Amino acid sequence: MDTEKHPSPRNTVVVLSRGDAAARRDATSKNGRFVDVFEALAAAGMEGHPVIYDESFADAAREQLLAADGVLVWVNPIQDGRNRAGLDAMLRDVAAQGVWVSAHPDVILKMGTKEVLYRTQSMGWGSDTALYRTAEAMRAELPTRLAGGPRVIKRNRGNGGQGVWKVEKLPTSPMIRVLDATKDAPEELTLDDFLSRCSEYFENDSVIDQAFQPRLSEGVMRCYMAGDRCADFGHHRVKALVESPAARAGAGPRLYTSNAEPRF
Repeated sequence: MDTEKHPSPRNTVVVLSRGDAAARRDATSKNGRFVDVFEALAAAGMEGHPVIYDESFADAAREQLLAADGVLVWVNPIQDGRNRAGLDAMLRDVAAQGVWVSAHPDVILKMGTKEVLYRTQSMGWGSDTALYRTAEAMRAELPTRLAGGPRVIKRNRGNGGQGVWKVEKLPTSPMIRVLDATKDAPEELTLDDFLSRCSEYFENDSVIDQAFQPRLSEGVMRCYMAGDRCADFGHHRVKALVESPAARAGAGPRLYTSNAEPRF
């Protein structure tokens, strides 16, 4: 097959998102949650098209990507019980054939996974952070760290609080207290039971262990990067892992500011 890319009359950018066959059939640039993105592309002189991805029709999606000049990818690390392993392999192949892919899977592995918290812990935002490459390392090292106070366990790739836990040692019991970031109430269980729950996180990946930050109820910050610069910030008062009813009640939407915001 001739895979040489030929110049397009206009720069063609596709927006890739996950969906089923019905979503693929019905998707246009005039409907769905990316309407504003397509309008912005058109205003910049580019032609935008939606592409819906699922493993069951990955080959068809791949052909659509190869016909474009660029791809904007909006697919969560974990969604509908599936991960991005197959998609990332496809995106690497498409990029190798000359299509601009954002964000490239290799860039995500450097910047968009929890491991960046471990690699940058000595910088201003850093904290006491450990990295477990294996379940055995986590079993050996976590008890000692729990003796120093509550910890937050995070699978390396996830979203929406999936695979994020607050873990603390109980003072008068061999059990531990864990709070799933996707739930409202903690539970008590043995360390072995908790490690079993985390075992799947080590399938070709790792786990991050951080000291719990008591100021979490004040909110979390995100830095949004455009190329090599910070374009703006997002501040979000969260309820995940926050146990105070008053603080949970104060959780709200993420508020965006420019990169000139003096607080950040």
